[in-house]
Amino acid sequence: MVSFTSFLVAYGLALLPALVAGLPAVPHHFQKRSFSRHEITAATINAELGIQLSTGSLIFGSDSPLWPDATSRWDTLVRPNVQVVVEPADESDIAKIIKYCNDNSFEFLIRNRGHGITSSLSSFSGLEINVERLTGITIQPDEQTATLQAGVYGGLVIKTLWDQGYVTTTGATRCVGVMGPALGGGHGRYNGLYGLVTDNILHYNVVLANGTEVGVNETSHPDLLWALKGAGHNFAAVTSIVKKIYPREIETWHYHNYTWTQDKLETVFEALNTFHKSDNGTTPPKMGVNYGSIIMDKSISTTEAVLKWGFYYAGPAAEAEELLAPFNAIGAVAENTYDASYPVIADFTAGDCAAGRYAISSALSLQWNATAERALYDHYLANVARYPELGATAYLWHEGYATAAYQAIPSDSTAYPHREENHIMFFATSVPEGSGLLATANRWAKESTDIWNAGQPGREPKVYVNYARGHDYETLGSIYGREPWRLERLRALKAAYDPANRFRFYVPIVSNSTHHPRPHGCEK
Repeated sequence: MVSFTSFLVAYGLALLPALVAGLPAVPHHFQKRSFSRHEITAATINAELGIQLSTGSLIFGSDSPLWPDATSRWDTLVRPNVQVVVEPADESDIAKIIKYCNDNSFEFLIRNRGHGITSSLSSFSGLEINVERLTGITIQPDEQTATLQAGVYGGLVIKTLWDQGYVTTTGATRCVGVMGPALGGGHGRYNGLYGLVTDNILHYNVVLANGTEVGVNETSHPDLLWALKGAGHNFAAVTSIVKKIYPREIETWHYHNYTWTQDKLETVFEALNTFHKSDNGTTPPKMGVNYGSIIMDKSISTTEAVLKWGFYYAGPAAEAEELLAPFNAIGAVAENTYDASYPVIADFTAGDCAAGRYAISSALSLQWNATAERALYDHYLANVARYPELGATAYLWHEGYATAAYQAIPSDSTAYPHREENHIMFFATSVPEGSGLLATANRWAKESTDIWNAGQPGREPKVYVNYARGHDYETLGSIYGREPWRLERLRALKAAYDPANRFRFYVPIVSNSTHHPRPHGCEK
């Protein structure tokens, strides 16, 4: 048999045009590029791309005074290698930027405020699309939805809608963007009444990996809609969404914060378990969330940690305090209450916006295990004594959201896989620069998570994707769902919508062997 190569050698290239003409056409976005640029400069991109973008768009490099803010990270251990930043002034610019990157073999990364903590972001090297300038919020004529652009963040959305008589679901911290958490689910204080952030999105305007702009909803690309609601970082660049909003019917929220000494630990967690089943088997929906920590407070004790717990109630103090009676009876060493509008209450977690070099590990659970919490306390206290530089900022964090609204949604209706879970927990500490304690801090984090998971016998560990760190013990099944069909469906959709795996820098469901995140177990 004559090979194809021998055929060409024997007969020359005269027949090549005819042969090529007979081959099926390769779509533009799958064609191999004739070159690949390894150096990306702002001057080159400004000359080539700048003329295509809307007036007001910016392109700059590390010599620009805008660079520090545009490339800052909440967790400074996450270090994507950004070479050039492009800030679009209009939604339509994003498709142009992505097409330009594809045509020039540049990697691209969407950024909005920089709060992602996954180590896979550190494998990125290329052009950052910073969407912080896209902050439009438009209430639609139906007064039941609003269009939010890609760069909006929690505090802006909360205040803008509140001032016009509305509320909606956002994450719990005002400085964090809306789109990032929403693509992974999105927990917040309105969980119990209205569901997750993603549950309230009716329509996505997105740019696919090939630069195509599409609208995604129940009748247009419904398969992609499913994926965007829980695993969306893997599939598209969101330019705007249409989201449910609700009348501002609750004018005042009540906040009650307790500080308990360690001898109350078992009593507190038993009371919490009872409380979270007190409303027809679930948390009272208007008790939006309770956040608690095991933490050192030297104003109370220099040798023992304390329990600090804050409850957020959507309503007046009298209603809230009736529900909180069991906690009032425990006997706190310190407590305070506050009543204010929702925008003011939402600012109470503003301290979480401070950047640092964080060691983090997290878990999910159905209920609190007081025995495990005691073991965690003892483990925490021993490590605080052993590593005082880490102990100064270390804490064990507990999130207990109201779950009624988001658990009413069928689990298989979205890619978000953890609707049955009631609580989120994580360990965090800030690692001082040059301390050499990063590996130690990561070990402390893992051991804490191991204790939490050991307190759930018969259950496999699960991780909320927005808190996934990239540890080797965080499996894709623990993040995207233990049911085999979930990852199978996600990978099939990935092959359909992003076959080149362009969106692979945030907890990727398909890895790329040529890109390896920098390890967090050693100092850099």
